[in-house]
Amino acid sequence: MSFDAKAFLATLTELPGVYRMLDDKASVLYVGKAKNLKKRVASYFRNNLSSPRIAHMVSQIASIETTATRTEAEALLLENNLIKSLAPRYNILFRDDKSYPYITLTRNRFPRLGFFRGNPDRKANYFGPYPSSWAVRDSIHLLQKMFRLRTCEDTVFANRSRPCLLFQIKRCSGPCVGLISADAYAADVQLAAMFLAGRQQEVTARLTQAMEKAAHNLAFEQAAVLRDQIQSLRQVQEKQFVSSNKGEDVDILVATREAGQLCVNLAMVRGGRHLGDRPFFPTNAGDSEATDACIAFIDQHYSVHPAPPRILCQPLPANEDVSEAEIALAELAGHPVQLQSARTSFHKAWVEMAQQNASLAIVARNQETAQQSQRLAALQEALGLPEALSRIECFDISHTMGEAAVASCVVYEGNLMKKSDYRRFNIRDIQPGDDYAAIRQAVTRRYDRIAGGEGTAPDLILIDGGKGQVSSAFAALADLGLGHLPMVGVAKGEERKPGLETLIFPEEREPLQLPPVHPALHLIQEIRDEAHRFAITGHRARRSKARKASTLESLPGVGPARRKALVARFGGLPGVLAATPEQLAEVPGISREMAEKIYSALH
Repeated sequence: MSFDAKAFLATLTELPGVYRMLDDKASVLYVGKAKNLKKRVASYFRNNLSSPRIAHMVSQIASIETTATRTEAEALLLENNLIKSLAPRYNILFRDDKSYPYITLTRNRFPRLGFFRGNPDRKANYFGPYPSSWAVRDSIHLLQKMFRLRTCEDTVFANRSRPCLLFQIKRCSGPCVGLISADAYAADVQLAAMFLAGRQQEVTARLTQAMEKAAHNLAFEQAAVLRDQIQSLRQVQEKQFVSSNKGEDVDILVATREAGQLCVNLAMVRGGRHLGDRPFFPTNAGDSEATDACIAFIDQHYSVHPAPPRILCQPLPANEDVSEAEIALAELAGHPVQLQSARTSFHKAWVEMAQQNASLAIVARNQETAQQSQRLAALQEALGLPEALSRIECFDISHTMGEAAVASCVVYEGNLMKKSDYRRFNIRDIQPGDDYAAIRQAVTRRYDRIAGGEGTAPDLILIDGGKGQVSSAFAALADLGLGHLPMVGVAKGEERKPGLETLIFPEEREPLQLPPVHPALHLIQEIRDEAHRFAITGHRARRSKARKASTLESLPGVGPARRKALVARFGGLPGVLAATPEQLAEVPGISREMAEKIYSALH
């Protein structure tokens, strides 16, 4: 039975909200937001649809679900959440990247300047996001040079008895040992915040005024320090390749389709400084136009990350889409947001740079895809597999003398590492150090659901290990009825040198050693090394947590409440270890006698 669009539209509200289009199997085809639900949904049932792709989607609609919201900003947030959770096949999907780095200034008596990655909260002041960690670290280095703010952790700061090396090289003013007053430090923090907000001219004016005042009062050492700050600030401003003397915050968003690829390139300007850019390649793009990609990126990206006051878009979406986006983004950001095309010479230069970098990213991606395809074909041929390889999974085990064993499973699919499918397994109930039992447990736990008909089976399984590990992994697969899946062990060569690996097979097949320059071996090494990295990271985290918990839990007379107070005061076990009995006694609930017992137990 075909969908009765006319009858459905008669029931629709004109409020803002989100709509979900479903097929006859109740699978979500598309999720969208609207300023006016009735008007937007009705646009899909016109005779002249925007593209064959949309027309094909509309032909599959069996039902439409809607959720009305109070504002367009709420609709934007709900749309993004549904797209992430449902991944509809007709939505242009961008990777959910919450890892943009920020610069942070804490809010304690002597604020700390630091690097932050994650979702900002209200415990500090955040500046960004920045396109890369390099841009953040470069900016922090400049701020240290100009304003000498501390970057050490609070536990280190609270336990210093003399200034560190950063003070000696004039990158910190030494607040930890009282070499600068709280008021003077606060003034430096204020100047740093103004600089990060793009108010460089005002910072220069303030520093110049303070320098002249110090010179007038014959405080020549202070005047010299201020002079150096001004010179550093001017050097920063002069070395920018493309900069704006307005000190503005702008995002430059360029979408382009070339050589069969659709790329969205996001460049960031903060405080007038061009901080670099980052290309994005969406999935489910099909034959979508560059304008469609721009709209999808704006909706998904800025529902998670704060929008700057100005976003330069190339190509610029239709007026109606721009108007809706500006209203929603302004509500989310707490300030007006303008979406516009480049008009000034500075803005045009930024857009041209972003366009060029998008084109370069497409060329690089196509070259990489071709190289990966060649490596996959070479691996298929080297292993004598009858079918082409698409999905490869690799296992590794990491532990320290049997302690805190962790298994990793990483996935290579679609010519790249698919991190969303990575898995770690905390190995339990085995003899410590038994790698064979560990790999067998990891393989069993990984493929138990696949044996039951759920999930996607790999085309090839790699095991980081020799004959024993491969035999144990193959036995686990055989028990699950998956012994037909191809499996290869990667045994390290002499002195563990890369290029000397031997490939081990579970059946009675002679081991294979590929030449060090073989493209198939390079692919195996890349996947194996990623599995090793993922395993050892998980192992270290588990080991650290276990040791920290066991040490604190073993302290005499220290229960959960006192442990919590110690961690809150010193930031964790390293801070507690560095604390003196006098400092321990300052923690609420810990007497001088108790502090002496804790200190004795730890030292």
